[in-house]
Amino acid sequence: MASDTPNSSFVASKGRDFGQAAGLLGLVFVAYWMALRGGFLWDDDLHVTANPVIIGPLGLKEIWTTARANYFPLVLTNFWAQHQLWGLNPLGYHLVTWACHAVSAVLLWRVLRQMAVPGAWWGAAIWALHPVQVESVAWICELKNTQSAVFFLLSILFYVRWLEADGDKITMSRTRCYALALFAALLAILSKPSTVMLPIALGLVAGWRRGSLTRRDLLALVPFFLLSALAAGWTIWEQRYHSGAEGEAWNQSLLERALIAGRVVWFYLGKLAWPEPLIFIYPRWSVAAGDLWAYVAPLGLLATLGILVAWRQHRAGAALLLAGAFFVALLFPVMGFFNVYFFRYSFVGDHFQYLASIGPCALAGAGLAQLRPSLQRWGGAVLLALLVALTWRHSLGFRDEETLWRTTLERNPGAVMARINLGDTLGRLGRREEAIAVYRDVLRERPEDAEVLNDLGALYVLSGRADEARPVLERAVQLRPDKGEFHNNLGNAWRALDQYRQALAAYERAGELNPQSVSARYNVGQTLAELGRHAEAVAELRRARMLNPRNVEVLAALGRSLGHMGRTDEAVAVLREALVLNPRQVSLHNSLGTVLMQGGRGRDAIEAFNAAVELEPGSVVSRVNLGSAWFSAQRWQAAVDQFSAALKLRPDDAATQLKLAVAMVNAGTMADAVPWFESYLRLNPDADEAREQFAQVLRALGRTREALAQLELAADIRSRRRVTRP
Repeated sequence: MASDTPNSSFVASKGRDFGQAAGLLGLVFVAYWMALRGGFLWDDDLHVTANPVIIGPLGLKEIWTTARANYFPLVLTNFWAQHQLWGLNPLGYHLVTWACHAVSAVLLWRVLRQMAVPGAWWGAAIWALHPVQVESVAWICELKNTQSAVFFLLSILFYVRWLEADGDKITMSRTRCYALALFAALLAILSKPSTVMLPIALGLVAGWRRGSLTRRDLLALVPFFLLSALAAGWTIWEQRYHSGAEGEAWNQSLLERALIAGRVVWFYLGKLAWPEPLIFIYPRWSVAAGDLWAYVAPLGLLATLGILVAWRQHRAGAALLLAGAFFVALLFPVMGFFNVYFFRYSFVGDHFQYLASIGPCALAGAGLAQLRPSLQRWGGAVLLALLVALTWRHSLGFRDEETLWRTTLERNPGAVMARINLGDTLGRLGRREEAIAVYRDVLRERPEDAEVLNDLGALYVLSGRADEARPVLERAVQLRPDKGEFHNNLGNAWRALDQYRQALAAYERAGELNPQSVSARYNVGQTLAELGRHAEAVAELRRARMLNPRNVEVLAALGRSLGHMGRTDEAVAVLREALVLNPRQVSLHNSLGTVLMQGGRGRDAIEAFNAAVELEPGSVVSRVNLGSAWFSAQRWQAAVDQFSAALKLRPDDAATQLKLAVAMVNAGTMADAVPWFESYLRLNPDADEAREQFAQVLRALGRTREALAQLELAADIRSRRRVTRP
């Protein structure tokens, strides 16, 4: 009987562990339920939805061997794998981000318990459920945070086991634990380089466990520091030269950066203690070395550190010092000493303290554990319920981009970037007049903002207001002549005004500034085609195709130009390749049919046009194309049917009225053709050839006088044309 006791105790212990882990996962799921229902947000296009290494022809090779890796190749690899599994369904991406956060919560609980921190479960739960974490969990591109946290905590867990295995031959070998800790550190850094502070965290853990650090402990941390140094250098370079984190917004002196850093620490502590309001873009502080109040925060921080150091011999003092040191160390990369692109908008953001908040949250859990058991249970339950409610509520603001920007502006009306992004969002939603109003409002305050001028001009073009777009875009180009995108949009305005040569010049300049721009190359090719320079268009479109072999619009334009050059077989092959990529694009079927008609392959053209009609029965273009193909095949009644269907959709289409009239004549229903001739001639009174055709029909119907009248009108039109011709 006694022999069963250890076994029973072991099973009970495992059962409790399982129950606590399940409880933690369940709470995280409930708290972030609304976040799981959100869509893609700001910057998710750069990371996923418009990233060529994720959705385009590029892929894993470019992620790991080129600058497209940015500074988080392992996260991009994760996104690439997800895209292979569920395309661009945001739910899948949210589930992965949530899963990483939930796993991190369980790992944190295990790490804290391994370190014998009181209230380990409470500390992990507070960290996981705190509303400041919503930004990291609800924002898909912040998978950088949640994924790196998994490996960060795994590294600490294996490192603690390595510390505990000293001289113990029963547990896992120390070498294996150390290797796993180092490997997990590498994966954390490849997920997000701000985890470069991991060696400091490991040193703090070792100091807590041993009471002090030995020379051997410090030597063991050297490989971790080397990894961190490489990642730090890479990230600083990337932020400055690839992300563009340089210029006036980052011109603070070292003293000013120190003042910012002191304020940053207290700001984040304040948001942990009182998470109201939480704002996606906080107001950007103005810090000056001459402002005496600016020194209060850093001096207060130094004073607090001095007190904790003096009190470190006490257990409580040591715990406070450990939590505080961990918090500040993990915040160090984003305290303002290094250029970070986001600092253009604000020096703080909730997602920056994702890992750093582990320290204060673990300390809160330890404090909760000091209460009487009943008070601990009830007090902890109330606290977690409050955190879940706050997290649920805050997640509502991340439902979609419009909600995100409107919520941000409610809490920070001065967030110009949020207003600009709201305009961009409204424009993409097709609410162009609202978007234009937003951009105009911003320009009243910032009339020389080239980015806003460019966005406004692009919207004018899309709204059919190219005459208003042109001067706006010309001003944007004057302010920022180095921006290829601005030249590209100016080209769009010229093209909409039928000024193809000016458009071509603008597009070519865009291509010179950004040789990798598929859009610029495509626009050059399209414009050359519109100018009838199809050989040059083909050469340019082939260059665009090399940049993105799977771009359907490029393939379609290339196919059309090849068709105009009489290279039917090549054109058909290219267009069929495009149809493999997007078999439901109606315009592709129409382009294929047109090329086939040009190449004398009428039967194949009919199949292509028929496919277009089946995909979109309400397409006037497809109906007219199919009718024209039947007309060429002398299948008159089939042509009449298609032209009639097109005119039901667009009754005032004069060209189709004439085609229908001629088809009816050939089909032997001349009397039915008369009203269509009359309607066409009302819309085009100077169409002399059509009047002659109409006269022949009238004569065949025995209406000779009317026929003669039409012939006289035709002769008069030609006579007037000869007189007025220069």
